[in-house]
Amino acid sequence: MSYVDNNLLSGEKIFFRTHLHWKVFLPPALLFLITIAFAAGAIYQGFDPHLSLLMLVIPLGVLFHSYLTWRCSEFAVTDKRVLIKTGIVSRHTLETILTKIENIGVEQTLWGRLFNFGTLYVTGTGSTREIFPGIHAPLEFRKAIEAAAVAFEERRPSGRSSTTLT
Repeated sequence: MSYVDNNLLSGEKIFFRTHLHWKVFLPPALLFLITIAFAAGAIYQGFDPHLSLLMLVIPLGVLFHSYLTWRCSEFAVTDKRVLIKTGIVSRHTLETILTKIENIGVEQTLWGRLFNFGTLYVTGTGSTREIFPGIHAPLEFRKAIEAAAVAFEERRPSGRSSTTLT
């Protein structure tokens, strides 16, 4: 079960989930392809095939690390909070009540706009700023936070009495 699912409050509902963008796999995949080319060249030149294929261990390890990073990063908006968890061995979490978020920023490069990824900046009360790069669908995530915050404010009692004096 995921971190978000394990840490929901009673009655809390998830509005939106996202994850890291698939671009986290591009550098290790490129490294893997380059290493395959080197290994094939080494085998063609007469080097030991087993030793040449051993070169693939490092790119496979890097690819596996990228997969774990992608798999172990969670981003969710609920009807009460924003929950973000990153990290494989060491964990970084952000659980902020919607009313405690002051600013949500999104930064996207040209490639980020084309492939729908970007960096999310979450600023809470007290000027705490959290930065989360490489998020898939960052604009949709920001919209979900804003919509959940508006819905949360509308559900809150205004604190005024509903009776009128005449």
